[in-house]
Amino acid sequence: MTSRPDRPRRPARRPLRSLAGQLFAVQVVIVAAVVAGGAVLAYLFTEQRSHDAAVRQVTAAARAVADAPGVRTAATGPDPTAVLQPYAEQVRADTGVDFVTVMDTHGIRWAHRDPAQIGRPFLGHIDRALAGHTDDETYTGTLGPSVRVVTPVVGDDGRIVGLVSAGITLDSISAGLRGPLLALTGVAAAALALGGAGTYLANARLRRHTHGMGAAELSHLYDYHQATLHSVREGLVLLDRAHRVVLCNDAARELLGLRGAVEGRPFEELGLPESLVRTVLGAQPAHDEVHLTAERVVVLNTSPIGTGLGSVVTLRDHTELQSLTGELDTVRGFADALAAQAHEAANRLHAVVSLIELGRHHEAVEFATAELALAQRLTDQVVAAVGEPVLAALLLGKAAQAAERGVDLELAPDSRIDDGVLPSGLAPRDLVTVLGNLIDNAVDAAVENAAARAEPPRVAVTARVTDGELLLRVADSGAGIDEDAVGEVFRRGWTTKQHGRGLGLALVAQTVRRNGGTVEVAREHGAVLTVRLPLAREAVR
Repeated sequence: MTSRPDRPRRPARRPLRSLAGQLFAVQVVIVAAVVAGGAVLAYLFTEQRSHDAAVRQVTAAARAVADAPGVRTAATGPDPTAVLQPYAEQVRADTGVDFVTVMDTHGIRWAHRDPAQIGRPFLGHIDRALAGHTDDETYTGTLGPSVRVVTPVVGDDGRIVGLVSAGITLDSISAGLRGPLLALTGVAAAALALGGAGTYLANARLRRHTHGMGAAELSHLYDYHQATLHSVREGLVLLDRAHRVVLCNDAARELLGLRGAVEGRPFEELGLPESLVRTVLGAQPAHDEVHLTAERVVVLNTSPIGTGLGSVVTLRDHTELQSLTGELDTVRGFADALAAQAHEAANRLHAVVSLIELGRHHEAVEFATAELALAQRLTDQVVAAVGEPVLAALLLGKAAQAAERGVDLELAPDSRIDDGVLPSGLAPRDLVTVLGNLIDNAVDAAVENAAARAEPPRVAVTARVTDGELLLRVADSGAGIDEDAVGEVFRRGWTTKQHGRGLGLALVAQTVRRNGGTVEVAREHGAVLTVRLPLAREAVR
């Protein structure tokens, strides 16, 4: 029997107090502090009110005794104690004070709760009472600390003939506070328990929402979330239920050409194309819809978040893919044109062979040289005028395509582009996009309008460098563009073709704008589109 090696034990992870637990502890401390503070303030307030009430009570008792006619008479009589002692005790019992003391102007007691104290000096201050005032104080006498009042007894002739003091001990006042204090303590304990229970329930719910994570974990999760969202290449935009931007990552900013702060702004106020905004704000989700922004071709998808919480928008960059597709279409067109030329060359070769077999050698030579001169003339013209190889190849291919459709494609005599003139910032792919789409649209327009005109369909192309700009002009013999539609020509979806997608001229405008150029629409016999691209600046990105 072999023993298996023990697996290495992972060090125990130190448990982190959850955010909900931390908040619960803090809230319990706060509730306890508030309740304790409230209890202390309530106690102090109650104690002060009890003290004031005691002062009012003893003042009323002392004034009542001092104002009694029998007290004034007894104070001037031969034996004040015999009259005042039973009277003072009766008043003390009726008013609820702890003592009523009557004394002469020297402070010698005539009446006291403890008969043994009669004839002894009063413990307290009597100066203000002798001056005719009622004075209150807290003083320690024979019964202990007490709240007392001393007031004068004024005779019929206005002279002060005696003094009266009434008081309540502090022990009696404290005993009266025990009941309210116990009730206050109970209320404070109940408030603390209720606050603690409410805090526990609120934090239990928070714990469920935070999955028991602590503040540090939530902070790290937020950092990971932000780093992930801003590092992915796909654009991501989150919108709330009012279509305001909640989040927009770096890729989305680049794809949509957004600058500055966009969070919190309505999506329709970001200056984006109308068709894109309409799709994003539409009620139905969008799936892989192609849209053009100022500089890019993007594929857009939208999806709702929850039930009415908002929506999420994802964007993918298809600018390069669209350009490659356009180049592929151009290459495919070249292939079709070469196939058509091969077929046409075979027909012409058969014609030459047939003429030779018939013995008409002179006509065979004239037919062959005429066709060769026609094809060579266009090739020589393009090669001589356009030194840029991409543009030259594009023009020759488009000329072959146009000839196959019966359209005469001409290169203007003033065309001239030497090799090496175009800057490196002006990509050949962009030239193919611009000139290729302009020629395709011009050929289509010329063919569609050929039946309405007596002259054959024609397309004239001008390509030259002038005043530090590359000028590309394409004119056709079509019907032209209505003045009302000039502003819509370069909008995605605009087309006059029955089965067109309305994307070619939109791509032209986008490419021209990206390279810092301009495009103009005019009308002569047909439509004339002129593109100017600066050569002395780098492409705008």
